[in-house]
Amino acid sequence: MALDKDAEAARPWIEAAAPQHPSLIDIHHVVADLYGMVNVPTTVWIDEGGKIVRPNDVVFATDTYLKITGLESAKPLAAIRAWVRDETQPMAPAEVRRHQRLPTAARQEARAEFGLARWLCEQGRGAEAEPHFLRAGELAPEDWTIRRGSLPLRGLDSMGPPFRTMREEWARQGNAYYLPIPD
Repeated sequence: MALDKDAEAARPWIEAAAPQHPSLIDIHHVVADLYGMVNVPTTVWIDEGGKIVRPNDVVFATDTYLKITGLESAKPLAAIRAWVRDETQPMAPAEVRRHQRLPTAARQEARAEFGLARWLCEQGRGAEAEPHFLRAGELAPEDWTIRRGSLPLRGLDSMGPPFRTMREEWARQGNAYYLPIPD
């Protein structure tokens, strides 16, 4: 599933991956809201019964971004494969709850600001949307699905200078861009 401005923005990535399954494009960030996702890529392990057995975690399919993130793909991918093959047990429910990040009031307000800004953009009212995008980022600076996700809606490159500046400033403040679940 992709969190993108529209299907065309996700198309090159989907075509390059050539998946054998449907690819969903969530332009309204509904899944990010429901599962408390704050960055991508994010993986949630959900069993056959619809139960979350490992909450949001960072998993890369390749080492393309290793220099930027410091996160290798091999170990988490091996863990997913072992779980799918029933070679390992998922997290216990108490451990799942311990690792879930529940939204704060500020983060919920940020999601509302982001939703309003996105709607204003869809109505052709980008200038009116801008203060709402900025407020959303102020309320939830750790939520990159909001901060970075707002860039294409504002006509900015989501991998370009505004993003790099935000990420570098975040890191200078001592914050991690990705927060994987500890082993």
